[in-house]
Amino acid sequence: QVQLVESGGGSVQAGGSLRLSCAAFGSAYSSYCMAWFRQAPGKEREGVAVFFTGGSNTYYADSVKGRFTISRDSAKNTLYLQIDSLKPEDTAMYYCAARPSGGYCTGSYWLSPVSYNFWGQGTQVTVSS
Repeated sequence: QVQLVESGGGSVQAGGSLRLSCAAFGSAYSSYCMAWFRQAPGKEREGVAVFFTGGSNTYYADSVKGRFTISRDSAKNTLYLQIDSLKPEDTAMYYCAARPSGGYCTGSYWLSPVSYNFWGQGTQVTVSS
């Protein structure tokens, strides 16, 4: 069983930056695909970035390339999402997710919420114009 705890959300003005964190506890497998998702009110949960812990490979949704950066500190077992040039449309609850994997976690499959079996509770990001 893996527990994921997100933090770092908040209310910011457009153009600002935030760094979200996802601390992982209880990891039992050697490698995981870990991802950030977001869900705005009335919309479906959307995958934005994926990280393979076994090789540091990353994969991004086209809509966030250039503004979002996913990374991980293996010593702290913590996943990060750096969001720059924030826009009001980035307002959403941001979730961390994980699934054991021996692969590279690239491709649209890994941006789908059904591909993950461990989830955090989310951290809210609100961007004002």
